[in-house]
Amino acid sequence: MPANETAPPAKKKGRRARLIVLVLVLALFAGLGYGAYWGVDGVRASFPQTTGSLKVPGLTGTVEVKRDAHGIPQLYADNDDDLFRAQGFVHAQDRFWEMDVRRHMTSGRLSEMFGSGQVETDAFLRTLGWRQVAQAEYDTKLSPETKKYLQAYADGVNAYLKGKSGKDLSVEHAALKLSDGYQPEQWSPVDSVAWLKAMAWDLRGNMQDEIDRALMSSKLSAAQIDELYPPYPFDRNKPIVEGGKVEGGKYAPQASGAAGSGSGSTGTGSGSGTALGSQASTGPAATGTGTGTGLADNVTAQGATVGLRNQLTALAATLDKVPAILGPNGSGIGSNSWVVSGKYTTTGKPLLANDPHLSPQLPSVWYQMGLHCRTVSAQCQYDVAGYTFSGMPGVVIGHNADIAWGMTNLGADVTDLFLEQVKPEGYVYDGKVLPFTTREEVIKVAGGDSKKITVRTTNNGPLVSDRSEELATVGTRAPVASSAPDRGDGYAVALRWTALDPGKSMDAVFKLDRAKTFDDFRKAAADFEVPSQNLIYADSKGLNGNIGYQAPGRIPMRGQGDGRMPAPGWDSKYAWKGGKDGTAGYIPQSEMPFDSNPSRGYIVTANQAVAESGTGAGKYPYLLTTDWGYGARSQRINDLIEAKIKDGGKISTDDMRTMQMDNSSEIAALLTPMLAKIQVSDPGVRAAQKLLDGWNYTQEPDSAAAAYFNAVWRNILKLSFGDKMPKELRIEGSCMNVLGNGTGPADDLAKTVRECGTRGPDSAQPDGGDRWFEVVRRLVKDEKSQWWSSPRTLTQPETTTRDELFARAMKDARWELTAKLGKDQSTWSWGRLHQLNLKNQTIGTEGPGFMQWLLNRGPWNLGGGEATVNATGWNASSGYGVTWVPSMRMVVNLNDLDKSRWINLTGASGHAYNSHYTDQTTLWAKGELLEWPFGKDAVEKATVDTLTLKPEGS
Repeated sequence: MPANETAPPAKKKGRRARLIVLVLVLALFAGLGYGAYWGVDGVRASFPQTTGSLKVPGLTGTVEVKRDAHGIPQLYADNDDDLFRAQGFVHAQDRFWEMDVRRHMTSGRLSEMFGSGQVETDAFLRTLGWRQVAQAEYDTKLSPETKKYLQAYADGVNAYLKGKSGKDLSVEHAALKLSDGYQPEQWSPVDSVAWLKAMAWDLRGNMQDEIDRALMSSKLSAAQIDELYPPYPFDRNKPIVEGGKVEGGKYAPQASGAAGSGSGSTGTGSGSGTALGSQASTGPAATGTGTGTGLADNVTAQGATVGLRNQLTALAATLDKVPAILGPNGSGIGSNSWVVSGKYTTTGKPLLANDPHLSPQLPSVWYQMGLHCRTVSAQCQYDVAGYTFSGMPGVVIGHNADIAWGMTNLGADVTDLFLEQVKPEGYVYDGKVLPFTTREEVIKVAGGDSKKITVRTTNNGPLVSDRSEELATVGTRAPVASSAPDRGDGYAVALRWTALDPGKSMDAVFKLDRAKTFDDFRKAAADFEVPSQNLIYADSKGLNGNIGYQAPGRIPMRGQGDGRMPAPGWDSKYAWKGGKDGTAGYIPQSEMPFDSNPSRGYIVTANQAVAESGTGAGKYPYLLTTDWGYGARSQRINDLIEAKIKDGGKISTDDMRTMQMDNSSEIAALLTPMLAKIQVSDPGVRAAQKLLDGWNYTQEPDSAAAAYFNAVWRNILKLSFGDKMPKELRIEGSCMNVLGNGTGPADDLAKTVRECGTRGPDSAQPDGGDRWFEVVRRLVKDEKSQWWSSPRTLTQPETTTRDELFARAMKDARWELTAKLGKDQSTWSWGRLHQLNLKNQTIGTEGPGFMQWLLNRGPWNLGGGEATVNATGWNASSGYGVTWVPSMRMVVNLNDLDKSRWINLTGASGHAYNSHYTDQTTLWAKGELLEWPFGKDAVEKATVDTLTLKPEGS
């Protein structure tokens, strides 16, 4: 049984009561109902002072905070400590509500702010132990210099908090203060370090794919799952680096010859063979009956996977409840970045672009800022500007006076789920019973009693299955190999994750900020262990400047297994390499891929494969993952650059911006010619079909053709794949009739059962990402594939071929858009379907419509779409609304840094009625960029407000 020592809370009741109180308090402070005077006072009380002077304890000299017309600050100081102390102060001025919620989330303490409704989430986060790992990093891993900066930053935050509470901090804090007297505690350096754990969690790689494949195995054969996870198309979409090799313990870019002597798992194929066995039963996907799978040697059909299925279903549901600060963990999480050598630019020096694709939030996860030493010296080392995280010192993405850098998610497989055989006295490992490592956690609950849990950990990681009643036992027939130990009372599930080992990523941030050369950059990247990111580079040295790439990160080397399916935790052969004591082995940083001034003159990273793994010539000898993005965005960017520089053409800053807004749809280009040939008899559908005539496959917000095509695409996915998925992957509320599985005493195979989906909207399948582009690309050649079969309904005939299913999808799409957009096709537009709504963190997402009106903003009608360069993502299973976006965009001009450009999704302020709350959003939606002053004269020219921070006693 799980080690919970108290019953789960009455989640909905407790949360609803607390939110009602917050609604009433927020109404008061918005000036609604009683007392407009108090509303104005409550709203404006927390706005930051941006002119004049303030005394800040701990400063040794003055710091100037120069804000431009959009409230973006540039800080000027005479030493490092003052610079980061001021950064903490200014972050808190604009974003303390965001910071306060974030630190409660990363430490598993949301219940202290929001009551019993957050206990489950807190328990799961306590089980992962982000805060404990962050504390260990601070205590044992980080350099003295980094710890000094973290403390200075914390001192700055606390200087701002001194003497403030409630409405002095934010409208949201005012609500908590009046509802139960909530008072924020002091900021600590570990609060900042813990933020990197949240960042790593949201960029953790293929954990969701691992769960989904295991759940699919209850209904699909191993071969069918392989069809839904095809191998990366190296023949069509270029990886980031090509032709490199590992030799003598080092990676050599653009080398020729064999791949070298590195060790570790190899291969790029996708097969769904698994660590738990190899023999697969098979069965048709279109029926509603359960089939055996490739999960075990001894699995029988019908019901054999129930135990593991229940485990992973519950785990998936738990994961859906964990706040995704950066975005839903699916095909959309990613980013674009590319850098072009000065040889091919109008400036003669490199241009570097970056736009991370993250969850749309209000305020944006990013905060624009410049950190400047008046004179760069040993005492004051920084002259850097870019995108920061409120709550953490330093600049994460941007440029300094010498180099520029950007990031995209590498997507390496850094998580594995392990089945564990548990006994009262411990867990089984290599035939022995080992004791759990345990710790007790007390979760304090606002307005309620505290809850106590016990966290149990094996040498594979914490038991995440302990955090759900459904995960209390695995089930009586969990699929395992015949050599597995007796299941006893069932199996638990442990999580092995690189971010749960203390590291030095915080050191890397400061090293990047002061790097001057590519060697400095690579040394900084070596410390950027989690999350694993693609890092691109540019400088202005030499004739055309230099460009580069580095893949950093702590990437595990496995014994047996490839991380695609849950592994048997009781067998040390499946542990991460490093020995039976549970210590892991990682790919040496010196052998991680990099590139420097490639002959093609540019580098593109957009979550495609880093390199082709294998043992042949030009192959990379380590397995980074099999779950890459499939390269739709990256290859489009490659093609756009190639087209521009062909025959001596040059790329400008505005060209880079135009590329960022490219709305071309790869799947539309593939399918539209086929759809145009479908014979349609219904006049309404035929009229919609004509919208596609002459369409250029770009998804502009005013395009009726884009609206209709995407509706057709959504319905193709639903009919061919969605209705064949197990209910655990289908969107919650989607119901269908299936045949009984014959496992119950009253069941038989002919009995019809009503089955409804249970998956949340962010992670339901098929989501329509570029993996599904690749799936369909491979299947359209087979007009009679079993995937094109769809049963008859009251209004639609059965389909057995591709064209029959396409015709049915076209009809369904026509009437879906009629219901959503009206009968008159001339009024249809993609933007009316594809809307961005920005929600205030926590309160804006939990409350009823009134709260959303009070704190949230939108909608904005957007162009772009899934797997386009302008990646305004949407989940095809749940609808057309925007679920991830380019969270910022920047273009750095290395010839003249003051001619660089940037934009944020929202604005600098986190205060709901401040003029800088969403003052960049409409510009962002149009694809516009703001001027980005960097040099002292340019900053001075752009400054509209100056605040001087002074030492106490001055």
